[in-house]
Amino acid sequence: MFKHNDVFPGFVVWINQTIQEPLKAEVKRLRNVNEQSLVKSLKAEIETTHYKHRDEEKLEKQLQAWRNNPSWIDQPPKVQVKTQNGSFCHLSMEVNVGLPPESVYNIFTHPDNKRYFKNIKECISRKVLMVEGPMQTVEVKQAAAWKFLWWAGTFPVHLIVQENRKNLTSKYKQEKTMFMKVFEGCWSVEPIFIDDHLCDRMKPKTLKDYDSCSNGRGRIGSKVTMDQMFQPSAILTPPPLSWYIRGITIKTTESMIEDLLSEAARIRGGGGGQDDDHGENVVVLEKGKDEHIKERWRSRRRSNGRRYMNQRMM
Repeated sequence: MFKHNDVFPGFVVWINQTIQEPLKAEVKRLRNVNEQSLVKSLKAEIETTHYKHRDEEKLEKQLQAWRNNPSWIDQPPKVQVKTQNGSFCHLSMEVNVGLPPESVYNIFTHPDNKRYFKNIKECISRKVLMVEGPMQTVEVKQAAAWKFLWWAGTFPVHLIVQENRKNLTSKYKQEKTMFMKVFEGCWSVEPIFIDDHLCDRMKPKTLKDYDSCSNGRGRIGSKVTMDQMFQPSAILTPPPLSWYIRGITIKTTESMIEDLLSEAARIRGGGGGQDDDHGENVVVLEKGKDEHIKERWRSRRRSNGRRYMNQRMM
């Protein structure tokens, strides 16, 4: 009997040329692609690790400058609230913090930031939806506390947050909620050259210039800017409910800034924070403000009660 190779020599050659050889070439190509992809991935990971370590070293150097000279007096934030159409509010806030920008950014974006902010009672869940270089999108669910005049409680917060570590910025928008029709905003952190007097007559414009002219001793602070838009849902739009919601939202935001300043003072060490006189003035002003609001509400209730009785007597 004839062997297959003897009977069909041309067919075997055709099989090798038509199927096996192209298949081997494709396998080799895929292997090269996978190897190149692996090399690129490893290279990117090495570069990311290198830059991360370098940034950590820079941050530690900046923090050490604050530890060497923790002298700093917190100033109250600049807050402005504009109301449109009765219920839509735009809150803008600006405050200087005695910490480097990266440190402030780390506090804001920490996965378990309830350790820093008292109004965050529970971090229910945190899911990273997308990561692209220094940018990432995160879905956050929290339980936040509120307190306004005589009332207090908690409410759910469901946010989609876009973080950009390169620019030290963040945008957030609340998902479905029964309390807010609109709740979104953004914040950013910029450097402040605290000890620019060390540069003599030179006015540094970059971090490199500042580090050079201050011989590495200049402290770097942060300017935090926040813009927030919110509007209560339809069932909470009529006064006085809309006033309550606006007051609660503003107070909650201010409370977060107070917690940020307290954490900054703790990290700096050596005290810091608000001076005693300023702190006492703040307490007196806040207490007087609350008492004034309460008295207005008492007067309004008495006036409404008298109006109601007069209508019944007519």
